[in-house]
Amino acid sequence: MIARVEHTDVGAYALGLLDVADALAFGEHLEGCPPCVVELAELEGVAALLDRARPVVLLRRRAERRRRYGMAVAGMAAALALVSGGTVLGFTMDGGTHAVAAQHGAASPAAAQQGEVGGAVILDHAHRPAEAAYLIGTPIEGVGSPGVGGAVVLEAKTWGTHAVLRLAGVRGPLRCELVAVSRSGERSVVTGWAVPEPGYGVPGSPEPLYVHGGSALPMGDIDRFEVTTSAGDRLLTVKV
Repeated sequence: MIARVEHTDVGAYALGLLDVADALAFGEHLEGCPPCVVELAELEGVAALLDRARPVVLLRRRAERRRRYGMAVAGMAAALALVSGGTVLGFTMDGGTHAVAAQHGAASPAAAQQGEVGGAVILDHAHRPAEAAYLIGTPIEGVGSPGVGGAVVLEAKTWGTHAVLRLAGVRGPLRCELVAVSRSGERSVVTGWAVPEPGYGVPGSPEPLYVHGGSALPMGDIDRFEVTTSAGDRLLTVKV
């Protein structure tokens, strides 16, 4: 489980002191916390000055620790992957790379686009939290209206279900919602968003949309997810 996010973590985040799970959690926290965004912008300049002011010998020691840490995590990830056959999240600090998700079996198209090394998907700061969560998960492909495609990655939580959506082939302007539908027919809105022109995953805007949110419905109670527009049109159905 990812540790609880605190506003005071902004300093540790700016200095690169958080571990990968906490860094991803705090990156998600930043999306909805303008005060932390402002403080981070101020601290990033201070962090850069501190880096330049450190003696060369300390920089060399830190680089050596990073190298050793990265090698250790890679070995642990490989060993765990062999034992569990599952998905392993590791961490390395070489060359600006901050997270490695080792995946087995066929990689998703989104993962292939991001690049893989020895079966591992490489994540860095360019990945937003929703995209990173999608890439290290197991997508469930949906059936869309003509030209629309997408999938969801699910995570069971004590409070319900965390869902991450990848959506492409949608033209804007539109207003959409991701809705979880239980086996008894109960509907729970996971998240909503606006699609600007020209859209996502379309000519002129080829990148897909990644969004995520939560539902109080337990994962075992969910029958399907639907992407619907404010006009009531269904763009995508993902059967769980």
